[in-house]
Amino acid sequence: MSEVKLAAELRSEFGKGAARRIRRDNKVPGVLYGHGSDPVHVTLPGHDLLLALRTPNVLLSLDIEGKSELAIPKAVQRDPLKGFLEHVDLLLVKRGEKVTVEVPVHTEGELAPGGYLLEHVLNALPVEAEATHIPESVTVSVEGLEAGASVLAKDITLPKGTTLAVEEDAVVLQVLAAQAEEPAAEGEGEAEEGAEA
Repeated sequence: MSEVKLAAELRSEFGKGAARRIRRDNKVPGVLYGHGSDPVHVTLPGHDLLLALRTPNVLLSLDIEGKSELAIPKAVQRDPLKGFLEHVDLLLVKRGEKVTVEVPVHTEGELAPGGYLLEHVLNALPVEAEATHIPESVTVSVEGLEAGASVLAKDITLPKGTTLAVEEDAVVLQVLAAQAEEPAAEGEGEAEEGAEA
């Protein structure tokens, strides 16, 4: 797992106006919390943070005005239209500490021939891992699976030191038979066309 170093500044201004000024300077307001300590309000470099967040559950090594802290992203707010970062919540972690995170599930291989559909019941698998060794993703082979087959959480091979944080029998993936579309009943299509005119 990669560790990304970022310089953070303590923040003393709050509210919408302050947040807008911070974002105008290509920075992102954030809150650092955890370990029973009071929340610490920080400002982070926008572009560097955006690049770091491309890695799921990235470990951030923050230099907060000379003091070093480790954190993982807990909640990220983005502008719904433009996609830029509006705010980030970070969870303080320590080396050796176990944390519960959701790890993306990737698939490899081809389903059995026959037009089957693969449904991701869980897009991300809840796991517990050491904060400095969080896996970036888990990979599951779906080679040759047919309709009715499912992959349970316990069937997924996890990296050493990582354990499930979900029921072992939780369905992660399932294979469905493709259903042919039913032809529209006669008269329905005509009524719709008449309504448009």
